[in-house]
Amino acid sequence: MSEPTRLSKRVIELFGCSRREADLYITGGWVAVDGQVVEAPQFKVTEQRIELLPGASLEPVEPVTLLLHCPANTSAAQLQHLLVRERHWEDDPHAQRILHGHFLRQEQSLPLQNGASGLVVLSQDWRAQRKLHEDGAKLEQEYLVDVTGELPAGALERLKKGLIHKGTQFPPCKASWQSEQRLRFALKNPPAELLQQICKALGLQVKAMKRIRIGGVPMAKLPAGQWRYLGDKERF
Repeated sequence: MSEPTRLSKRVIELFGCSRREADLYITGGWVAVDGQVVEAPQFKVTEQRIELLPGASLEPVEPVTLLLHCPANTSAAQLQHLLVRERHWEDDPHAQRILHGHFLRQEQSLPLQNGASGLVVLSQDWRAQRKLHEDGAKLEQEYLVDVTGELPAGALERLKKGLIHKGTQFPPCKASWQSEQRLRFALKNPPAELLQQICKALGLQVKAMKRIRIGGVPMAKLPAGQWRYLGDKERF
């Protein structure tokens, strides 16, 4: 039995390509070891069957943006565990070849309200990252908030103008009832505790919060704990 060697070295030997080309083939998901795609150039092989799959391309893996329906109180470490092939939404309208490289160096923007679930954006694409950093304060975020308690008369109009409570001025926001115990809020760049503070000021107790939209991108039917790709024509 031969000594284990790096997959990239074996690809170079078998297909007469350069080190860079071998790495591109492998990280692009075009190399199979005994019938299983392996995307790690450093993977050690011995006598296994190495194949270059049909349609193999030397194009680098393009950066992607992922939309995740994040459960409430998910830590950064737990969030990373959701970025796996098995958590991909099977009805993703923008599905593409899923690559391990799509889960690396993902940067989160516009964090959720504390205690909220819902839409989280993670991106490798510098254009999307710049858009969310530079224009994040201008992007409207939409939340559904389940509450108990009685809303004071005229409270929704006061919210639209900017609620003042015990000397605290809250930023203007749009609010409406979606059901008897669920409010819909639309507001820009909310600090982490803002919706909790607004509801408390109005005498309401928050039971649950969920972000369902950032700018022009809705979460829609994406199931909790699953992710999908941002489409080419979707814009925040």
